Amino acid sequence: MVRRPVAWAVAVVFFAEALGVAALNWFLGVVVDRQEMSLAGLDAGAMAVSAKTGGLVFGLYFALCGLVALLVAVRDRPPAGLGRALLISAAVVHGLLGALCWGLVGPAAFVLMVLVLGLVVLLLMTHDAPEEPRDRVSSPPAPTTP
Repeated sequence: MVRRPVAWAVAVVFFAEALGVAALNWFLGVVVDRQEMSLAGLDAGAMAVSAKTGGLVFGLYFALCGLVALLVAVRDRPPAGLGRALLISAAVVHGLLGALCWGLVGPAAFVLMVLVLGLVVLLLMTHDAPEEPRDRVSSPPAPTTP
């Protein structure tokens, strides 16, 4: 009963994250390329390409996780196989990002990462109890005579 709304929320969050991560890394790559910045003698062009590539890879990863959550919402079945592994890895990533955000960005970013982590874990842990068939009627056992 709870799985569907949670799955819709997780899908929206993952798609927004995919777009945000890809756009942020692309912007950082453009900035590094235009400023001709260098870090310890590394080529600025190589750093720009790696930032853009990393953004696209992580954007696709979060989009794939969003697709898994969307399929859970549409089908109303728990994730299985590769989809479940993707969601578990996304939960681990958000836990690690939350720990890093506390020290580097601040408590607000930490709370946001923990909320996403909680949504993903809730999606993974919620499942409806299997329904028992109604045509089976349990009857007491027949008495036996000695």
